[in-house]
Amino acid sequence: MIEKLSLVRLLSVNRHERAGVRTQKESIVEQTTVEREIGGRTFSLSTGYLAKQASGAVVVQYGETVVFVAAQTGPPRPGIDFFPLTCDYRERFAAAGKFPGGFLKREGRPSTREILTARLTDRPIRPLFPKGYNDEVQLVSNALAYDGENDPDVLSINGASAALMISPAPFQGPIAAVRVGMVDDELVLFPTREELKEGTLDLIVAGSKESVLMIEGFGNQIPEDVMADAIMFAHEAVVDLCGLQEELVAALNLPAKEFPEAEENPFLGIVREKAYGRIREAKVGKSKAERYAAIDAIRAELIEEFFPNGATETEDGKTVGQLKQAVYKTDHQAIRDLLLEGKRLDGRELGALRHVESEVGIIPRIHGSAVFTRGETQAVAQITLGTARDTQRVDGPVEEFEKRFMLDYNFPSYSVGECRPIRGPGRREIGHGMLAERSVAWVLPTAEKFPYTIRMISDITESNGSSSMASVCSGTLALMDAGVPISQPVAGISIGLIKEGDKWQLLTDIMGDEDHHGDMDFKIAGTGKGITGIQLDLKIDGISEDIIRATLEQGRNARRDLLRIMLQAISRPRKEISQYAPRLLQTKIDPEKIGLLIGPGGKTIRAMQEETGTQIDINNDGTVTIAAAQASGAEEALARIEAMTEEVKVGRTYKGKVSSVKDFGAFIEIAPGKDGLCHISELSDGFVKNVSDICKVGDELEVKVIAVDDQNRVKLSRKAVLAEQAPAAGNSDDGDSDEGDSDEGDSSEG
Repeated sequence: MIEKLSLVRLLSVNRHERAGVRTQKESIVEQTTVEREIGGRTFSLSTGYLAKQASGAVVVQYGETVVFVAAQTGPPRPGIDFFPLTCDYRERFAAAGKFPGGFLKREGRPSTREILTARLTDRPIRPLFPKGYNDEVQLVSNALAYDGENDPDVLSINGASAALMISPAPFQGPIAAVRVGMVDDELVLFPTREELKEGTLDLIVAGSKESVLMIEGFGNQIPEDVMADAIMFAHEAVVDLCGLQEELVAALNLPAKEFPEAEENPFLGIVREKAYGRIREAKVGKSKAERYAAIDAIRAELIEEFFPNGATETEDGKTVGQLKQAVYKTDHQAIRDLLLEGKRLDGRELGALRHVESEVGIIPRIHGSAVFTRGETQAVAQITLGTARDTQRVDGPVEEFEKRFMLDYNFPSYSVGECRPIRGPGRREIGHGMLAERSVAWVLPTAEKFPYTIRMISDITESNGSSSMASVCSGTLALMDAGVPISQPVAGISIGLIKEGDKWQLLTDIMGDEDHHGDMDFKIAGTGKGITGIQLDLKIDGISEDIIRATLEQGRNARRDLLRIMLQAISRPRKEISQYAPRLLQTKIDPEKIGLLIGPGGKTIRAMQEETGTQIDINNDGTVTIAAAQASGAEEALARIEAMTEEVKVGRTYKGKVSSVKDFGAFIEIAPGKDGLCHISELSDGFVKNVSDICKVGDELEVKVIAVDDQNRVKLSRKAVLAEQAPAAGNSDDGDSDEGDSDEGDSSEG
């Protein structure tokens, strides 16, 4: 924990009606720290030392990983009708004792990992603010120290909850989060990064003492019952960490928080009386566009009735904004009522899939492609196969590795019938893309089996719910079309929930309205054997174990149905990759011979690449990858490399080229960069007076290795080869007839 004096100055809080205002009245207080043993290490929360002007600030430490989180509240922006919560998470390279790469030596825009962690922090926090609370709330998390074992991402979630708990914001927590791994079929609480690397599960669960609020996890085809057990195992620790936060709040002796309920919308009763039936009718049995158009027409009619001639306010102070809000709430309630009655907007059964269509090989010259359509959601996937030089280098305070599989998810505005500028990928696109990427990654072949770098692009061309899971499906089909030997096909499904009191309904394959007006979006990706990816987001304050287990079971059934439909388009990976993909061959050489293969200043390997039309990459462990547009070029380069780097064996015959001629014999290159001496006495089966009588520089001769001395010098014999050939030919002269008159002369002299 950060060292300090026992007494520090802390600004006392003077809570006003609008949260976040502090006076400059000072008091002397001790830093407050609470801690518990969790997962075999000490988990601590501390406040009162850093950021004393923030609405709430907490330092979280686990092991020697430290995360600082500040919560700041402010007055609402004029005219907004939503809760403007923002979450930011940053990792400084200094936390791991490293310098940033690049010229500036300063961290730039947030990395993918930082964005994903910010989303993880946001998702379980957002549902726990009261409806009608529209004040500005900002959460800023900074990883101050990273010990190389304990990941700071989960600490950010715990710190955010604790900072909000001691702030004036009406946060209805606490919530906590833990990570669970699985090593040797045993669940591990707060696994180290090494344990995660060796294990088969990486699961993050956030929740309150009573229920689960958020799940994000990935695993190697984890059975549903095992996944449910892991979630509940995590929740036990969540309860413990929630208690730790309550202990911190109690130690600070903070006053109770109050937030007045929002005033009743004056139009709500009027709109429900006038339009509820029509809105309900407009929602059933129509397409997305037709539903939206019908609601727009009803809204326009009501506006014209109560605000004629473009008026925005009535004489008694009612506003057009209040009317629009009442239409939205009535629409919201109508959808929920229908779903609770077991009536889907498109007429399906609660557990039924939308209509599914799949097609592969839809784009010429692309290494692999597929289109997957489910209802009004459509994803087009493209696969590009590349070499080791195409891998993505990931370098950060926590992560440092090379990615050979990348998935880019794109959500253009036309997919939902809108116009907006094309920008870089937003947080949502990055989050959905990573969910699909990690869900598929478990079934990809190893680099040893399939040495290609794989890039997948998923373009959402139409969207009406569950586009990330559509990306999993289209991506799987495209991988098989590209000839990538995946171990199992993967499908993704989203399960929704409508809950009122003790009554609830699960909805398989939710569409946009069911997601927007429902209480849950539970995404489940996996094979026929088990789960590879899982993500839960809620709009309510948690779900029970019963709902979790029922959802996983319903998701498994839906996923298996979906796989049966998908595999009608392509049942297994193609045996051959596309003719337009590079040809890759791989071999393993002795690392000590890497220098021999490269040659002085890279001369040898450059020449080989030019002569064979290949691209050759060498790893430090001796793995050599050869890429070429044509298979013949790759095969030629492979043969050369193997010949150059193989161990010279006594008794083996080689076809070599004479590299130099001396009085005492000839030096023959039996492999690239590897010469041996054929002594004059070993050049023929008869007497040889001059070496030049037998061969000259550039001649090709068959020779046998007869010895390799302790200095790795190779002794060769042509005479031994001739002796072996003579019996087969019937006499020695015939066996050497291709060599010309000189050998015949030598024989007569003998």
